[in-house]
Amino acid sequence: MAPETAPTPGTLADIADEVQACRRCDLWRRATQGVAGEGPARAAMMLVGEQPGDAEDLAGGPFVGPAGQMLDRALVAAGAARGEVFITNAVKHFKHEMRGKRRLHKTPTASEISICRWWLDAERRLVRPKVIVAMGATAALAVFGRPMPVMKSRGRRLDLEDGPGGVITVHPSYLLRIPDETAKRAAFAAFVADLKFARGLAA
Repeated sequence: MAPETAPTPGTLADIADEVQACRRCDLWRRATQGVAGEGPARAAMMLVGEQPGDAEDLAGGPFVGPAGQMLDRALVAAGAARGEVFITNAVKHFKHEMRGKRRLHKTPTASEISICRWWLDAERRLVRPKVIVAMGATAALAVFGRPMPVMKSRGRRLDLEDGPGGVITVHPSYLLRIPDETAKRAAFAAFVADLKFARGLAA
């Protein structure tokens, strides 16, 4: 069934079930399972990442791997709890390539992001957050519908057509890749500041 003619899921549980049967693009073919968002049905703040990683693909939940641990630390530092926010991804299946026995992340294409936005829009309609935090360039493209420069856009409220405020920040996996500890601490503090700002908008 084409996305534009498919019935809109009525609950978040429906989305979680229906994502498993999604065949809108080919990413399902190599993924273990689809990974829908998780969190309160009426969360004031929604966090959007890129896609499930290896750990998420196996576990079936968003942000349960190293990037998720980094996000959890940042949420605590920002005065928020994971249980009070809705966490999801722009793309619901893990896109990867094999390198020996390892599954290495591949960035989703603009077409894959656009196709999968149907699910993100369904989550947004049901959760109705006051603010949506796009973490990274892929998430920003999915949330805003156009490329957004992450570093130039962060730190301010951006308007979204359907009402909630939008905030752009880095993806927590970016922090994991910074080799210098001083730079990593500074980047983590900036990430926490972005989450605090978003939490203030959601209050």
